[in-house]
Amino acid sequence: MIRVLPILLAVLYALAMYRFSAWRTAKELDAKSSPLMDPALRDMSTKLATALDLPRIKVHIYEIEPVNGLAAPDGRIFITRGFYKKFKAGEVSAEELASVIAHELGHVALGHSRRRMVDFSGQNAMRTVLAMVLGRFIPFFGIWIANLLTTLLAARLSRSDEYEADAYAAALLTKAGIGVAPQISLYNKLEALTKTNHGTAPAWLLSHPKTQERIAALTRLQQRWNT
Repeated sequence: MIRVLPILLAVLYALAMYRFSAWRTAKELDAKSSPLMDPALRDMSTKLATALDLPRIKVHIYEIEPVNGLAAPDGRIFITRGFYKKFKAGEVSAEELASVIAHELGHVALGHSRRRMVDFSGQNAMRTVLAMVLGRFIPFFGIWIANLLTTLLAARLSRSDEYEADAYAAALLTKAGIGVAPQISLYNKLEALTKTNHGTAPAWLLSHPKTQERIAALTRLQQRWNT
């Protein structure tokens, strides 16, 4: 019979770790960020705000070099300094940067941060149950298999969130009159900008969908909306 106490402890531990991680992230962002105030982005920001019926879209610059966007657990939107430098250098357009902001807004609007807390707790409980069950039948390897299965589940859920945020951004950009094209053009150059390449890695191991699969999903949305 599966013991309940270890599962309950695993859930409580996961909740505590998530809360601690969110607190630590907020402190890091507070210390290393500032409001993004660039007149060259004002038009894009205004279009997004109007589409959402908001007075303004608040975006911050996170002072790190990797090219990335971030939706913090507290709902704030960040663009890294490295990404902003690509924009200032002309490698990324204002419309493409707006597509990143729209994507991160999608994570916030769809509650992905709160969902991750629930998912993380459930995955930790599942890992504990699998480790106990498999450990009885497959000594030494049971825990490894339990970790692998929960890692695969976490990756799948993360990919699902990315597709949802992409779709939200596509709808928002379309409503704002910016369109999906900048979103697609940014993904076409993303690997070069971030200097990452998934290569032949199996899709089910990745926390983000492969770039071409994201482009294909956006193209299908674009075609459906244009018919």
